[in-house]
Amino acid sequence: MSTKRILITGASGFIGSFLVEKALEEGYETWAGVRKSSSREYLNDDRIQFLDLNFGDKNKLKEQLSHFKEKYGKFDYVVHNAGVTKCLDAEDFDKINFRYTANLIDALREVEAVPDKFVLMSSLSAFGVGDEENYTPIKITDTPNPNTAYGKSKLKAECYLRSMDDFPYIILRPTGVYGPREKDYFLMLKTVKSGLDVGAGFKPQHLTFIYVKDLVDAVFLALKTELKNKAYFVADGDVYTDKEYTQLVKQVIEKKRVLSLKVPLWILKAVSIVAESISRITKKPSTLNRDKYIIMKQRNWECDITPLVNDLGFTAKYNLKDGLEESVSWYKENGWL
Repeated sequence: MSTKRILITGASGFIGSFLVEKALEEGYETWAGVRKSSSREYLNDDRIQFLDLNFGDKNKLKEQLSHFKEKYGKFDYVVHNAGVTKCLDAEDFDKINFRYTANLIDALREVEAVPDKFVLMSSLSAFGVGDEENYTPIKITDTPNPNTAYGKSKLKAECYLRSMDDFPYIILRPTGVYGPREKDYFLMLKTVKSGLDVGAGFKPQHLTFIYVKDLVDAVFLALKTELKNKAYFVADGDVYTDKEYTQLVKQVIEKKRVLSLKVPLWILKAVSIVAESISRITKKPSTLNRDKYIIMKQRNWECDITPLVNDLGFTAKYNLKDGLEESVSWYKENGWL
């Protein structure tokens, strides 16, 4: 039996680097889609082979994939994990998360290199605001109505993929992904360690999480299943209030005394607009921006993962406490905390 060949795009990022590690662990011939300018800090294994694919130019991308096919054969699996979660220009969400995805799908089809399975890393944000009155979980049968530029771009990519009846895909929509090497949740950990807990708004938030290694396991279950042309939410199955989350963080980083501040949403919105304006001047995307404000404002991130459990046999190995402990340990060992 020949070794399966896999392409993982966005391989230099937080999730991508863990996907590459898992692919190597599983014995795949692993190709990491990485731009020449991207860091390869977590891609040190000698078995990794690299590709710098031009997603922005479909004709050049076709040439690259055609040349690759002639030399090595086609990819058995493609995990399209490349994308952006923050941008200087809101139009870049559409360009990178949607149009680049469409270019890759088209190029694979047009050079007759359609993989046995294509997994698209989407997001729970593609569905928009959940039920903020009764806090019922978002279901796969609900109508998506994203309210952020990020979520809209992810939904457009999903819709394009779903229009391809002859293209075997699985769409995964993870909730908040955390773990070693992650930078956004890390900022919250760092703030709490400094003795401050800043909350968004006064109404309770219901939060869901997925540890990066569990998300990676879900991806490989999706690759191996005979099912195709389906979409799933990915979470660990538990729900936490924002207060419960903070308590867990305090417990894990062993910080007993923390000053808790609830910031009114209107102030958070104003700060987000200012931060976004500054980012345009500095030419560096800000973690806090209008899109991020809308995400922080959302009160209900519960989602129904029953289809993922029933169809793929998914079970999270990490609950939030275990995942935070492993993450904090890594942050300390690597001098982040």
